[in-house]
Amino acid sequence: MNKRDNTIQPNSWQDRALLERPQTRRRELSLLVRIFTDFVAGFRGLASVGPCVTVFGSTRFAEGHKYYDVGRQVGRAMSELGLTVVTGGGPGLMEAANRGAKEVGGRSVGCNIALGPEETPNQYLDRCVTARYFFVRKVLLFKYSYAFVALPGGFGTMDELFEALTLVQTRKIENFPIVLMGTAYWKRLLHLIRNMVDEGAIAPGEIDTWLITDDVDEAADHIRRYAVDVFGLA
Repeated sequence: MNKRDNTIQPNSWQDRALLERPQTRRRELSLLVRIFTDFVAGFRGLASVGPCVTVFGSTRFAEGHKYYDVGRQVGRAMSELGLTVVTGGGPGLMEAANRGAKEVGGRSVGCNIALGPEETPNQYLDRCVTARYFFVRKVLLFKYSYAFVALPGGFGTMDELFEALTLVQTRKIENFPIVLMGTAYWKRLLHLIRNMVDEGAIAPGEIDTWLITDDVDEAADHIRRYAVDVFGLA
């Protein structure tokens, strides 16, 4: 794969135009064209990446942080399963997962977002596409993946994780496995989810393909069992 970076500079008025009250028809048409071109560029850029696993994680945990090495291990393990590692393409734990994939000769892809320095594409990407809008980026992150791994992160990571959970719950995508790395980090979230099950807001079977672990080998085995073997990806 050739590295590809469709660089788009962040433009705050575009974001405001998306969320503001109705605009003139010309301006709304312009907005739709930008969204359409984002999707087209993303679909074309990622069409040949093969079966993927998407790894979510914070931009703010750089090399030297305890979770950075976990991210590298995850990237390596997913590549050894024969999957393309896809991240948001930025620094921090996304970089770690992409780096781990590259270190074992795996395929490494980024779906970046135009935010400025915080989301500059990392150096471990075979291919990168850049979107203007978060919802376009999320479609790209989910479209090509058969499994999802959430490393510790903040609002963005939570947004992507719950998007994946909702898509699986509502069967908009197959019952793909979801792994959360870091039991101490995610334990309060797990408590909340279990309370939702107890209250009847979530059916017990809707979290059957979840795994929360600190063991990268266990995570890889879970994804092998529920994705690679089930969908014949090997």
